[in-house]
Amino acid sequence: MAQHPEATALGDNAARQLANATKTTAQLSTISPRWLVHLLQWLPVEAGIYRLNTVKNPAEVRVACSQRDESELPNTFVDYDEAPREYFLNAVNTILDVHTRVSDLYSSPHDQIKEQLRLTIETIKERQESELINNPDYGLLANVADDQIISTLTGAPTPDDLDELLSKVWKEPAFFLAHPLAIAAFGRECTRRGVPPPTVSLFGAQFLTWRGIPLVPSDKIPVDGGKTKIILLRVGEKRQGVVGLFQPGLAGEQSPGLSVRFMGINRNAIASYLISLYCSLAVLVPDALAVLEDVEIGKYHEYPDTYK
Repeated sequence: MAQHPEATALGDNAARQLANATKTTAQLSTISPRWLVHLLQWLPVEAGIYRLNTVKNPAEVRVACSQRDESELPNTFVDYDEAPREYFLNAVNTILDVHTRVSDLYSSPHDQIKEQLRLTIETIKERQESELINNPDYGLLANVADDQIISTLTGAPTPDDLDELLSKVWKEPAFFLAHPLAIAAFGRECTRRGVPPPTVSLFGAQFLTWRGIPLVPSDKIPVDGGKTKIILLRVGEKRQGVVGLFQPGLAGEQSPGLSVRFMGINRNAIASYLISLYCSLAVLVPDALAVLEDVEIGKYHEYPDTYK
């Protein structure tokens, strides 16, 4: 039997018992950049209600370019919708429980309560972006006018498809919103045609663009049966675009629309925190939003491997 040589110095395993390991905070793989939340204009909403008033007779407002004579000028007025749509803020919330023994004993170097709150808030914000896209009441996909929906020409998203989408939101379009797989599929179609899309740097990140409009990725856009959708929107209140809505002045406010409130400690020594995020979204005019449907993400092209 081979004998191990006698140790002449302190070994690694024993030495590590006196060393302090550098510990990271808890990493959460579901966190995304949430570009949609960053790129929207957010409006404070009084009492949680946002009433969207519109012009009832825009095509009937009469004006005239007067000639150099005494011709009679037209009479006109602008009517308002008597039953405008009202948006109510939606709540994304949860109750976080932390045992006081854990927070008392194991909060060095990282505070357990802060870390639990941070990770829970990140999850709530991820759900917020998903609701902004998919909520059946106020989400982007549920509020597209019928005449603002188009389908792909051949399945895969081509430059022609995005040009058609731009014709639907031609007044100051802000950005495309698409699943990363849809953006990759569009890149393949551009490469096949010899027109690779340029990139632009925003918030320290690189984005593909088409006709100068960035393609912003979001994994919250659903993919079903190998197909997804691409959204194009105009943003901002002054541009009559898409705006986000939040409730200001909340008790325990941590950021716009987000509050954290301590609920107390129960008889089991568990401390509870109520985390709430109030938000909604409004499309101010129909032509601020358009959608490209039936976007296939699984098409690939074969290229010849021979040279002249």
